[in-house]
Amino acid sequence: MFTTHPFDDDKLREECGIFGVSGADGAAALVALGLHALQHRGQEAAGICSWDGAMFHTQRAQGHVAGNFDRPEVIESLPGATACGHVRYSTTGETSNRNIQPLYAELASGGFAVAHNGNLSNAMRLRKDLVRTGSIFQSTSDTEVIIHLVATSNYRTLLDRFIDALKQVEGAYSLICMTPEGMIACRDPLGIRPLVMGKLGDAYIFASETVALDVVGAEFVREVEPGELVIISNGELRSIRPFAPLSPRPCIFEWVYFSRPDSISEDRSIYSVRKAIGAELAQENAVEADLVIPVPDSGVPAAIGYAQASGIPFELGIIRSHYVGRTFIQPGDKVRHLGVKLKHNANRKLIEGKRIVLVDDSIVRGTTSLKIVQMMRDAGAAEVHMRIASPPTRHSCFYGVDTPERAKLLAAKYDLAGMTDYIQADSLAFISIDGLYRALGEANRTAVRPKYCDACFTGDYPTPLTDQDETSSVDQFAVLAERVG
Repeated sequence: MFTTHPFDDDKLREECGIFGVSGADGAAALVALGLHALQHRGQEAAGICSWDGAMFHTQRAQGHVAGNFDRPEVIESLPGATACGHVRYSTTGETSNRNIQPLYAELASGGFAVAHNGNLSNAMRLRKDLVRTGSIFQSTSDTEVIIHLVATSNYRTLLDRFIDALKQVEGAYSLICMTPEGMIACRDPLGIRPLVMGKLGDAYIFASETVALDVVGAEFVREVEPGELVIISNGELRSIRPFAPLSPRPCIFEWVYFSRPDSISEDRSIYSVRKAIGAELAQENAVEADLVIPVPDSGVPAAIGYAQASGIPFELGIIRSHYVGRTFIQPGDKVRHLGVKLKHNANRKLIEGKRIVLVDDSIVRGTTSLKIVQMMRDAGAAEVHMRIASPPTRHSCFYGVDTPERAKLLAAKYDLAGMTDYIQADSLAFISIDGLYRALGEANRTAVRPKYCDACFTGDYPTPLTDQDETSSVDQFAVLAERVG
């Protein structure tokens, strides 16, 4: 039996990353490299679609980019100067080939491929209406709704049909679409999910994060703006904004955890912001201790910031093995518990007799925090204090992040004292929502018009949740949870 490693099963997971190239010979090879850089955003499946000026070519596979798209014969089967790709993390059940993106369909206007990062919060209602009028779906992905809306639109041009489709959907989307006429990259009007644009010679590149531009040697140009459609046709770029302007609400968790620390957003280093979050956390939640220890690897930048602000020495008290994959064999409970140490082990001589501050990016179910606190106690720590570089996660996300149902979120079940008891720490503290905003350069969180989507912390959802409001049965909720944006 294969299963997710116990130290990896208690994180919020970004469901996907997207990458597109328009106007470069051997575009698919560049897409494969870009997807490597975005692998952290989705590790269960990957796909690439290319256009050679006459035909579309698609390859999709379960598993990582490496092993599937690093073989010459695979890249050679994806000819053309235009290509887009997708890495995916599925939220429930087994990954199915039919859900692997980019999705592709033959429309009356020709081929249409789409790679989607995000989640449509009214996809189930739209799907029911489309099926009622004769549409036949080939996947359980909410992304396929966009294809059917384009196909059934009464507008004349493909671009107008695409805009018509987008005006009917709710929720979060960053999209890279390919048609015989060219490539379209766009973000939803609130800009919840990220998308950046770069250039490599005369070619245009689109990616979920700037780190993917770095990997292929592209120059960062700018972010695709919320509500903007960027159209590349015959090597020419044009931009349109067909939606009424809204105050953007990009996902705040990109800063906390999702984005790679070497990415840049809003002209700021993700790494530097995470250090600032750690510093703010130290100012808000000081404790007397001997060592600051990060929970690897995502807690490292915040722990550095905490140590620098508090004056407590930073040390690597948990050593992570980078030679263990996300899965391992579990022949029985005894071996399963021993398997925890395959990936993380306490630096015993450093920890023994010390009062330690453990810094992590978040607590979701609390199962990982419990294991790590116990690991520190087993290694002889005198005191274990847990500090979290985000506010308590009390609400589910419906915008493209795999979040447990609310009843399984530790902070939705317990108050701070209850959470502290659950993870068996000497103390537990989270950065405040205002502290998180201060670390991001804001004075505080403005309740009337906050700058970011922080619904997982506050319950303040910036869009309607049509499907969630209409969903009541267990079967319907399972369908909602299976969306694979």
